[in-house]
Amino acid sequence: MKTTIKTLLPFLITTAALAFLAASCNTIRGAGRDVEQTGNSIQKATR
Repeated sequence: MKTTIKTLLPFLITTAALAFLAASCNTIRGAGRDVEQTGNSIQKATR
């Protein structure tokens, strides 16, 4: 069974993204705050 970088790369990227999200948003409330802050930043940038 041969594994290559091409087959492992999507898995590794997804795992890293999920780990980052889990570390930055421990609760649903925290996730909501993060989304709200992102929206506020986008609004400020477009002014």
